[in-house]
This record gives sequence, C-alpha cells and structure tokens, in this order.
Amino acid sequence: MAWLEQTSTGQFHIAFRYGGLKYKKSLRTRDERTATARVHRIAENLRLLESGRLALPANADIGAFLLSDGRLNAVTPETPRRSLRTLGQLATAFLASIPAGALETTTINGMKIHLQHLKRVLGASFAIAEAGLEDLQRYIEERSKARGIRGKTLSAATIKKEITTLRTLWNWAKAAGHVTGSLPLKRLRYPKGSEKPPFQTLAEIERRLTRGGVTDREANDLWAALFLTTGEINELLKHVAATATHDFIYPMFAFAAHTGARRSEMLRSEIDDIDFAGGAITIREKKRVRGQVTTRSVPLSPLLRKVLREYLPNHPGGKFTFMAPAGIIRSKRKTELPEPLTCDQAQDYFRRALAGTRWAKARGWHLFRHSFCSNCAAAGIDQRLINAWVGHQTEEMVRRYRHLLPDQQQQAIAMVFPG
Repeated sequence: MAWLEQTSTGQFHIAFRYGGLKYKKSLRTRDERTATARVHRIAENLRLLESGRLALPANADIGAFLLSDGRLNAVTPETPRRSLRTLGQLATAFLASIPAGALETTTINGMKIHLQHLKRVLGASFAIAEAGLEDLQRYIEERSKARGIRGKTLSAATIKKEITTLRTLWNWAKAAGHVTGSLPLKRLRYPKGSEKPPFQTLAEIERRLTRGGVTDREANDLWAALFLTTGEINELLKHVAATATHDFIYPMFAFAAHTGARRSEMLRSEIDDIDFAGGAITIREKKRVRGQVTTRSVPLSPLLRKVLREYLPNHPGGKFTFMAPAGIIRSKRKTELPEPLTCDQAQDYFRRALAGTRWAKARGWHLFRHSFCSNCAAAGIDQRLINAWVGHQTEEMVRRYRHLLPDQQQQAIAMVFPG
C-alpha cells in the first residue's frame, strides 16, 4: 500500500508500508500528476516485492530501490525488521511509523526532542531490550541536573514525559516484535516537584514582583500563571484590532479568547465549523481520546459572531478558518497561494501583536485558555459546563482557578455556619 503526503511547503512525499513498518521518501516535486505517477510505480513494485518477483538487497534504501524498479541499490543505515536493537534504530523506525495526522505536530516534535535526550544520555547504540531499572534511574538522575528553558532546572514533570515517550517507543517495539517483556518502570524515583501557582491577574503578579524577593524561576512561574480578566481581554482585543498587520490576526485573537481553544485547535478550525444559525462553533480535538479526532461545541459570543461575520467575506480562500493569504513572507519565500498557518507562525504573530504592551510577557496563546476557564469560573458557571466547552481538564488544572470563586465560597460557608 502506498500513498501521497504533502508538506506545508507543497512538496510531495510518498509513504508506504513494508514488513510492518512505515517508510517515507521525498519525491522532490510539487506537481501532483508527477507524484501520482510515482505512487503507481511504487505500488506495483511493492506487489512484485511481496510476491517474491523482486528481491530487496540487504541494507538497501527501500524507497530508492522501489522508485528505480529494483535497479538502484543505494545503501542506507536503515536495518531490516527484527534486527532493530539499538535505541537509535528503534527511535528512527518508530517516528517513521506514525501515520500522518495521527498526532498533533507539537506532540511529535516533543517526542523527537525526548528521544534526542534519551539517545544523548543513554547512547544511540544502547541495546534497549537490555534496559534495566538502574539504566532508567541513571537517566533520571542525569536529566534532573540539566537546565531547561529560561535556565530552570528540569522539573520532574518534564522528565516523566521523556520516560513516557520511552515507554511509548517500547510498546511499539514490543508490538513489532523487536523487544519482549515490560519496560522496568516500577520503583523509579523522580526529583520532588512543586505545585504550579494558581492563576493570577496581571495586577496580582505585578504586586508580587514589586514586593521583591522573587527569584527568576519564581517570576517565570508567575508569568506562566497569568490570566486576564474580561476587562483586560477587551482592552487587549481593542489593541490588536487597531494594530493588526493582517486581516486574520484580530479574528484569531478573538477566537482564542472567546472559545478557550488550544492553538492547534484554532489552526485546525474550518469555515464549515462555524454555525451562525445555531450560534455555536465546533472545535476539532485530538487530545481527548487517543487515536481519535473528537469534537466539542462552544457557543458563539456576540463579539466573536460579529468579528467572524466581518472577516469571512474577505477570507483569502481554502477550507481553514485562518489562512495566510498569498504574498505573505514565509521563511525565505513568499507564499504563492493561501496557506494554512503553522504553529510557529501563529506564535510569532502573537508575540508581535503584544510587543511593547503591558501583556508582552504573556507566554502564548494558552493564556486565553487559562483566562477563558478562569473567567467562566469567576462568573459562577457550572464546572461541568466549563469542562464541556474547553474539553477535558485535570483536577490539578481546576484547582488552579478554583480560588476565583470567593463569593460562592463565602455563600456556601455562611449556609453551614450562619452568623
């Protein structure tokens, strides 16, 4: 089985499965007709290979071999199935096996970073089938001394995510027959972590910083806990509306602020997901149910309805709600056609829009998700309804804005202990 995959730059890749593994090779073309013809050639040669009429030489680049009708025998470090033993070999094969669209791009990028750290500390030649408790504990102790973003020592949560990626790799390798048994995860000891601070307003954070005695790490944690009140969100949106350099920027900010959608969910939004008649927006999820694309519905606020109605008639084209129009500089080139925005582009527009303002230290689009949940909680909206609007939330996350219910808490305690 072979199929085409197209990158955000328009280049076509051919993908296919052989021997239980997924392979992908660039076709170095943006022409769909040329790419389709090569898919047919690969599919036919795969049938010949599986029937025994073609023989794959040891250590051959299978993509180049099939594209050349079996004449090209380019050597590649890829190892035949069942002989993948090292962490480096398994990591490469595992990443290649992930079907297109199965996971968020940010999730895959995070896994790649985790695997890089695992290969650096344990060694790319580490025989993963022989991994013992002492190997994993050594990894944890080594990583707990490392510095992460903004110079902070790595948290236990970050290290646990890296071990989770290793467990995911192990489970895939076990299913593919490369390893047996279970990864020794029990009795692993992690460095002590600290609970994240509750969400706080801009004024609360500024007061805390003014009092002094706050380390750089504590200051970073405070800014990560920032949420904006409804008045501050309105002020921020007015600033963006007045200064936005492209038509799609202000609608993106309004969308994020009034739906609580994640950045990836916002970029995945399609025009058909907006139901003006029904007064709701469908949010396409990938995080709630593993391996499944699910949806949830968020009611359209009056402001967001107005903003989208004004924006969509001038939409540059394409199915996604937010598209970069032709002519936008992207990397070292100008777009020739409207293109979907990437996560990096969206983050860049966020920073540029707020540069030089009182919100400049806000970390990113997730600020609006925090603020949406916090303001809904402060308004006394039932927690079950908030969860339905923003998708699954952990109890830890709910605790971080539960303190924003002072009136409801005072009323509740007064009912138990009246004066």
